[in-house]
Amino acid sequence: MAHPTQLGFQDAASPVMEELLHFHDHALMIVFLISTLVLYIIIAMVSTKLTNKYILDSQEIEIVWTVLPAVILVLIALPSLRILYLMDEINDPHLTIKAMGHQWYWSYEYTDYEDLGFDSYMTPTNDLTPGQFRLLEADHRMVVPMESPIRILVSAEDVLHSWAVPSLGVKMDAVPGRLNQTAFIASRPGVFYGQCSEICGANHSFMPIVVEAVPLEHFESWSSLMLEDA
Repeated sequence: MAHPTQLGFQDAASPVMEELLHFHDHALMIVFLISTLVLYIIIAMVSTKLTNKYILDSQEIEIVWTVLPAVILVLIALPSLRILYLMDEINDPHLTIKAMGHQWYWSYEYTDYEDLGFDSYMTPTNDLTPGQFRLLEADHRMVVPMESPIRILVSAEDVLHSWAVPSLGVKMDAVPGRLNQTAFIASRPGVFYGQCSEICGANHSFMPIVVEAVPLEHFESWSSLMLEDA
């Protein structure tokens, strides 16, 4: 999860997020190179009175500074489109979970099971145990098996919400009357935190999302216990 004074992204916990981090670094290097070149040209123009007459009217330079930006845009667009299609790809999910946004909590329904669902509220500060995070911990976590494709169906019952977990590279709007879907694969076990990312009212800041990725055996044990309690 994020920590104070952090400048970069959270550590990736899914293949898609790893691709997004690589694309970010790729685009940032291009921005650095362009910025350096522009800064050098500005300094050179300001610090010298010499003028190159071949630059004042040159067809070759016109071609270069037209073609070069086009090539740079292609170098940015191609990996961007690739990741965009990867994020939309949902192949044979092992588990489907419906996440419903409410004011101001989330409810989860494991649609592959007959009666497995629960509401997830933020844990009040007074009830936190040592090691839990204020405003980020929930009383019921969304437990998923690691290294398995998970499909999330996202909707809302009242106003706009947004189901977002940065370390998994997932963000999907929850729109009343509309069912959106997204998918992820948790590549390692752990607890991953997110928050509603669409301003949804007075307690918008108090509806966290907690995803716990566990090995398949532990997930089966957890689901059995939840079904018995239901």
